[in-house]
Amino acid sequence: MTRISSYFAIALLLPVTAFATSYKPSELGNTTNPSFSKAKKIMQTEIYISPQDMKTIYCGADFNNKKYVTLPSGFTTEVYKKRVKRWEAEHVVPAENFGRAFSEWRDGAAVCVDSKGKAFKGRKCAEKANNEYRLMQSDLYNLYPAIGAVNAARQNYNYVMLPKTNSKNYRSFGSCDMIIDKKDHDAQPPERARGVIARTYMYFEAVYPKYKMSRQQRQLMNSWDKQYPVSKWECERAAKIEKIQGNVNPILASRCS
Repeated sequence: MTRISSYFAIALLLPVTAFATSYKPSELGNTTNPSFSKAKKIMQTEIYISPQDMKTIYCGADFNNKKYVTLPSGFTTEVYKKRVKRWEAEHVVPAENFGRAFSEWRDGAAVCVDSKGKAFKGRKCAEKANNEYRLMQSDLYNLYPAIGAVNAARQNYNYVMLPKTNSKNYRSFGSCDMIIDKKDHDAQPPERARGVIARTYMYFEAVYPKYKMSRQQRQLMNSWDKQYPVSKWECERAAKIEKIQGNVNPILASRCS
């Protein structure tokens, strides 16, 4: 049996709905690697290692094994210009979107005190004080390479379909069809990324009880999932991650079988 077929054999045994009802979410998420730094290194050395893999999620920019990006013809940016040379690990489901479910992020914790005795909270505290947060932050299924400037501009904005009008509030990247609404803090990803994004959101909600999409966001992700079907590359990437991280992605298992 090939690695791909082995990976998705579970889908032959269970109906699609079983992944949402028959397993406890905590049994399906990342339970092996709590280090975001290690996750980024794994991306570089074990996942994005062949030419067909070595492309950024939004802009499809090529990069090499040192993480240096070759910008697509016509790519432009008005911001974060120093962050265009290398790819960065993009949390498709932003860390803040699930991090705020943790009290350490919202309120801080006893261990979150700096060298000057000043208490802190937010991402830094959640990472320091809560292992469950660290596991979610480091989940490889949620991490994709993105041009640094695009990653920075997207911040923690929700994905939407923006009105088809030119707006002074929109930030774009030339030939890369990623659009940021600076006023409403939304992002419209290129078509090439929408299916991958949708199934990543669906995965995160399926395996982590602390994360729930809004009704509107779930409707959009369901629509993108149907409109942009899973690709062979997406299935092969999932097989790599399952082997490294140890947990099956139930959303992709049902679609890649």
